[in-house]
Amino acid sequence: MKSDRWAYFFEPPTWARQQGCSVAAEALGEKYLAAVDRVENILLPAFDSWRSRGLTDMIPPSPVPGTFDWLVSVFQAHQKWREIDQKTQRLYRQGLALFANHTLKDGSRAGSKQLSDFTKGFVDAIYAKLLVVERGDAGGNVVKRERRRFANAAMASCRRAWFVGQRAQETKVPAINPFSRMGLKARAPGQPVRQTPTATWDELVAFRAAAKKLGYRSVGTAALLTWEWLQREEHVFGAFEISHYRPKERPNGVKIVHPKNGEEAWWPLFDETGEPLFPELMAELDAIRVTVASGLVFRRDHEHRRSPAQLPWITERKDLRYLRHIVKRIVAAAELRSELSFTSFRHGGFTEGADSDLTDAELRAAGRHRSARQLPAYAKRTRKQLIAGSKKRHEERARAALIGTSTILGSE
Repeated sequence: MKSDRWAYFFEPPTWARQQGCSVAAEALGEKYLAAVDRVENILLPAFDSWRSRGLTDMIPPSPVPGTFDWLVSVFQAHQKWREIDQKTQRLYRQGLALFANHTLKDGSRAGSKQLSDFTKGFVDAIYAKLLVVERGDAGGNVVKRERRRFANAAMASCRRAWFVGQRAQETKVPAINPFSRMGLKARAPGQPVRQTPTATWDELVAFRAAAKKLGYRSVGTAALLTWEWLQREEHVFGAFEISHYRPKERPNGVKIVHPKNGEEAWWPLFDETGEPLFPELMAELDAIRVTVASGLVFRRDHEHRRSPAQLPWITERKDLRYLRHIVKRIVAAAELRSELSFTSFRHGGFTEGADSDLTDAELRAAGRHRSARQLPAYAKRTRKQLIAGSKKRHEERARAALIGTSTILGSE
């Protein structure tokens, strides 16, 4: 240029312009990396699409080897990726895309950068940008909002991708992981700890009564199950099948599956004398087993326009938003605290266990907070802990009910 500075320009071939090429000439500015990024990712693909009459649109573009985009493709093609449950995969995709699509000062994407150029300072700088999002309000003012949980999840996804990629392509992926040991904080300085609302036994009873009245018996039974067996909602609605409950080979037990870590465990349904540990829950599950031959236990209590048969509460994408809407509706009908959720009943079960003086080992055995590799060595001990823990919780429940009755009589 006359100013002695370099600038960049894109222009289709003469023969293409004569044939009416839809991609026009374009000034690309003075930033080389931004110019290359636009040409390689936008203009040239558009030119190829015109030249091939759309055939190249059917072929996804391959990321440049050695870039962060390429690292993501290596991660998603690896065996480790296939071992991750679908819900976590979706979260990983969101986190990786958030980082890769971040626009840098030179106009290029972070995903287009070579891994050899990554430094801890570079990653920290992007994290600081991702941590805060700016939006304009109705008055034209810029409002800043922190999204710490989302940004932290993105960094964790990138860290996992780097480790997997380094093992798969150790000659191309640097050994030092810049996403490792970032010192991420779960909350901003001075921000109070967010407590998950915990339900009480009386609130569970009221919730189940309202669910039955509204026609959502399956949700009421599932709430009792998550209280008794301390299972997460995605496990209850997405992994618990009819074949897991009192099968012919093990009629006195139920198999609990944890999709997150692939662990399976058998929970005893009777004590040493043959007395049922969960009579109310077992009666409801036995009734469901009569009507459901196979597949997931908990299904919607109403027909759906897309299927004459009852659909599962959880969708194929492992989504539970519709269920959570129904739970909120039941909570409102029962006139309970609006902050309660389905997870509140699981936390209530844990709290009841702690109030019943369950040992740490008994609580961990109930919640399956143990490595799957250790289970065979602790099988007998785990069964004993589960039975003892269930009995303690029932005794504490009865004692609390007795104290409540005595208080009412005393006040009269």
